[in-house]
Amino acid sequence: MSTELSTTAGIEPTGTAGSTARPDGQLTALILGFFAAAWFGWAHSGAPATWSIPLTVGSLASLAVAVLGGVRTWRQRHCLTAANDRAASRRYGIIVGNTYLVIALGAVALGTTGHAAYVAPWVASVVGVHFWALVPVLKDRTLIPLGVIVVAVALCAVVLASSTSMPASVITGAGTGTALLLAAVQGLLRRQS
Repeated sequence: MSTELSTTAGIEPTGTAGSTARPDGQLTALILGFFAAAWFGWAHSGAPATWSIPLTVGSLASLAVAVLGGVRTWRQRHCLTAANDRAASRRYGIIVGNTYLVIALGAVALGTTGHAAYVAPWVASVVGVHFWALVPVLKDRTLIPLGVIVVAVALCAVVLASSTSMPASVITGAGTGTALLLAAVQGLLRRQS
């Protein structure tokens, strides 16, 4: 992002390549909080009864963070940096669109070959990789470790599901939901540089 863009958007330029202005952190909290709730919901399918309360708490906490991020984003909508940059918005759309396409193709392939139990880890691994692709677009280096964690959760889910009776979707959903929730909270707490 250029200095001119930051200044026109009403925000001072960020101090380092890895920092993000607070309004962008709020938008991150909205998006990641929403998807964290979805992952906790996916984990409910096939989860042991003892997991029900923690997964529900995770879903509700994720939704609360998403709502708070949404309210703060709305209040500071004119200060968003990446969202107000047309080139960044276009690249973001291309990356997200391709992510959905790869997810859909992989899910169809897994489903038609009798491996539908591994759709959740597939989705998580693609989502983790897409975080890395978004780093230069959003100028947010915190997406690098988040991507690593989400891909690691997906790989662990495959290994654990093949050696235990726990479905891969439960492990993937709980792990990915937790990672996204923590990243969403970090977005809420991010201060303007």
